[in-house]
Parts: sequence; C-alpha cells; structure tokens
Amino acid sequence: MPPSTPPGRSAALLRAAAGAFVATWRNPQLRRAQLAFFGAWTAEWAVTVVLGIYAYQRGGATEVGVVALVRVLPAAVVAPLATQYADRWPREKVLVAVSVVRAVSVAAAAWAVLADGPALAVYGLITLSSAAAVLFRPVHSALLPSLSSTARELAGANVVRGALDSAATLAGPLITAVLLASGGLGRVLVVAAVASGWSAALMARVHPDAITVEDVGDAEGAVARTLGGLRAVRAQPGLRLLFGLIAAQTFMRGAVTVFIVVVAIELVDLGDAGVGALNAYLGAGALLASFAASLLVGTSRLARWFGVGAALWGAPLVVIGLFPSPATAAVMLAAVGAGNALIDVGGFTLIARIAPTRAMARVFGLVESVVALSVGLGAVVTPLVMEAVGLRTALVVLGLLSPVAVALSWLRLRALDDVMVRRDGELRILRGVPLFDVLPLPALEDIARQLDHAVVPAGQPVFSQGDAGDRFYVVVSGTAEVVGDGVPITTLGPGESFGEIALLRSVPRTATVRAVTDLRLESLRCEPFLAVFTRSRRGEGAAEARVDELLDRFAPRPGPGSTSASQE
Repeated sequence: MPPSTPPGRSAALLRAAAGAFVATWRNPQLRRAQLAFFGAWTAEWAVTVVLGIYAYQRGGATEVGVVALVRVLPAAVVAPLATQYADRWPREKVLVAVSVVRAVSVAAAAWAVLADGPALAVYGLITLSSAAAVLFRPVHSALLPSLSSTARELAGANVVRGALDSAATLAGPLITAVLLASGGLGRVLVVAAVASGWSAALMARVHPDAITVEDVGDAEGAVARTLGGLRAVRAQPGLRLLFGLIAAQTFMRGAVTVFIVVVAIELVDLGDAGVGALNAYLGAGALLASFAASLLVGTSRLARWFGVGAALWGAPLVVIGLFPSPATAAVMLAAVGAGNALIDVGGFTLIARIAPTRAMARVFGLVESVVALSVGLGAVVTPLVMEAVGLRTALVVLGLLSPVAVALSWLRLRALDDVMVRRDGELRILRGVPLFDVLPLPALEDIARQLDHAVVPAGQPVFSQGDAGDRFYVVVSGTAEVVGDGVPITTLGPGESFGEIALLRSVPRTATVRAVTDLRLESLRCEPFLAVFTRSRRGEGAAEARVDELLDRFAPRPGPGSTSASQE
C-alpha cells in the first residue's frame, strides 16, 4: 500500500482538495463540462439498471450477460473509429452530437417499453445509445486538459469528475429504484432521455480556447488515423501498464453487472428493487470515496492509488461470497464503488498526461473500446462460471483476479510514479518560462516529453553568433552571459530562456551565449518547438510578442547571416 501522508502535509492536502471543487465552480467552461458529464452518466446508470432487470425478466442471468455483451460490442468498434474526429474537430461539438443521439435513442426505447414493443427493438435502441455513450467519456477526457493549466489543476478536474461520476452512480440507480417502486421501466428511460438532453444543452455552451491537435494528414485515411491511438499506446510503457490493469478492472465491472442482479434476487433475497438498491450502494461508496480521493490532488503516487482502486473491484466480492447477507453485500459493494473513485483520479489523470496531445482522444477512445470488450467478456463469462461452480464460489474465484493482477504490477506502478515526479519538475521549469506560460497543459506535456538535458562547463559557449539555430534552451541552474558583436549584453539565470529568435525567424544566431558557471540546461529541438506555437493561437501570439521584445534589445552589426537582432 502507498505510504501514509506525513502530518505536516495534511493542511496543504485539504486546501488542494477544496481548491479542486472551487476551481471547477469558478470556471464557467469547466463547470458546464462537468455538469454535462453528470447528466450523461446519471442517464447511463439508469439505463444499465433498467436493461439488467428487463433482460433478467425475459431470460434470467444468461440473457443479462448476453445482452450486456451485445450492447457493448458496437461500442467497442465505434470508440476507436469515431474518436479520430475528436482529434480533428472541436471536442465540445462532438459531445453535443453524442448527447443528442443518446437522448433520441433512449426516448425511442422508452416508447418501445411503454408500448410493450418487441424486446429486439428495445435492445437495438439501447445498443445505439451505448454506441454513442462510449464516445462521451474519451472525448470529455481529452477536453479536460485543454481547460486546465497545470497538472495539479487537471488532477483536480478529474477528482471533481470522479465525484460527479460517483454521484451519478448513486443517482441513476437510486432514481431507478424510486421510479420502479411507483411505476415501470419505461418511465425510468424517459428520465434518462431528459438527462441526456440536458447534457447536450450544457455542452453547447462550452467554448474552450482553440488548439489544433491533429498532425496526421488526410491522405493517410480513416484506418491509419484510427490506429494512431494504438501506436501511441504501444510506444509508451506507462500506457501499456495502465491499459492492462484497466482491462482486468473492467472485466470485473462486467462481472459485477451480473453479480448484482443475481446476488440481490437469489442470494440475499432483496427482489427487483434490491438490484437498484445494491447499485445505489455501489454509487454511495464511490461518492464518499471521491471526497477522500480529492486529497490525492498534488500527490506523487497516483499510479499506486490507481492500482489500489483496481484491486477493490475484486476483493470485496470475495467477502460477499464467503459471508453472504444483505448487509455484507451493501458494505462490500460500497467498497467496490470506492475503488471506482481511485480509478477516476489516478487513471484518467495519468493517461491524459502520458498520451500525446495529437492522439489523446483516440487513446481515450481505445480505453473505451478495451472497457467495452472487457465488460462484455466479464458479463458473459460470469454466468458460465456461476453455472460451473456455483454463485458463492464464482464470487470468490473471479473476485481474486484484479487483486492478483495489481500485485504482479506493483513495482511497475511505483516506477511510473517516479517518472511522473520527474515530469512534474520539468513542468514547473517550463511554466516559469514566460513564453510557455500561456500554453494549455497538453502542449506543455508534449514539450516536457521531448526535452533533452545538457551540461555546459564554465567558460564554454552554448552556441556562437552566426551559428545555425536548431534548439531552444531553458536554464535550470548556473549563469550564462549573452555577448553580441563582442560586447556583453545581459546575463541569464535559472528559469530564463534563450534561443527562440533564430527558430521563430529562421535566421542564424545573432549573439553568443557562454557559460559563466557550470550550466544545467533543458533544450528543445526546433521542430517540436515550432509545432507548439503553430497549433495554439495564444501561443503564437505570445511568441510574436516575445520576438518583438527581444528585437528591441540588441541590433548586431550588419554582416553575412546577420539579418535580424536578438539577445541570441
């Protein structure tokens, strides 16, 4: 388990936790995006509970599992194919379209249920809703970083979204349970359709600062663009680790979907309404744990806490299998919900920070595809295991899968935390550079991934006047002197930068930069440096302002290759 927080940091963590919620509320764009997520996921949980009961009434546990798999299979295909467009089109508009499709399809399913229409029509409409719903979380996840300026703020946004996800996990089943006590399944679907429409209305009012993230040409075609998410995952060991544990955790999520129905009706004798009640306990545990998870904002152990969350999607089921009772089922499912809160803050923050900006929506789309397939597989396998070994033994056997997977991955999770600690240090350096301060977090993460470290001994030049410009530099420690035409111009210390004019104006170096003391530098090659400022309107404006400021400082004597002026 991750070590406990030192007492001296408790007050700072509490302030960070509260700050996450305050920052979301004060930012109108972020507030609308988060409330839209709440509406979408309240609807999704209500539909999930209704579908489980509807299928169980017609074919028992086997039909619950089959329908769950059929429901998610189209989603598994749609997510990686469709999220390529969220890397090319405004992500907020994609979310509006998704919410409209969900509202219409769920409303049609409600009509089919109320009119006692064919079950295939109900299943088909809800499957269409699910195919649209699977796009909401990845596109929303790719949108949040562009509304955040720091890694801490992104973690806070994911904490808030996790809390809202948990609240939806509670609200959806709770609303379903209340409506089922006084009405039928169709009424629940009507409410779910209204919630999806509300989500669309909120997202229509979200207008983030534009940043172009796609750098794959149209000539590559849809398939090649779709595979960009898979290529990004294969290239990053941290992403591969997270994806493996997500697959194990969501397999158990599919198993839990079946277990809740059968446990409520057969094992602890709570009836149909008990299905909604046990799902509500799942949501209640997630909601309470979300507030505890807010203390993780700013922590350096998100990967390990993510692992703890994945393990909690299995271990409590073992307890239910060994000690079955209504109280045990309620408490243990609340513990499963607590794991969901840790998954949200750890997993989604880490993926957003590791995945390249140009493919972020596609990476999150691949997450949803893996989730859909794993949930469906878990839902189909669980009835087979139950039939082979019995309900209680199945709870124990399947409940051990995710804890074992986490135990085998623990050292790699610790190593990933160490990588992110180093990244945080690089981001602090970059955020201190005025040229980068206006950039959104995804752009800074892209820069940090491509930084090179350099040490220049005292007295040696970093580059000389007239050299070709190929890198931008930031001073980490030490002092440098800028000399133009043999005359000292200025000195540079930690946090200051140089080298931008030659890159932005495509001219030779117009000054010499020499180490006064041993210099530790971070450097960035010309291509990624320029790419950042051509993809962001605010970044491009800041770069031009910086150029104008530096050109006023020094005018070198005319000479070959000296067509501009700068401190570099």
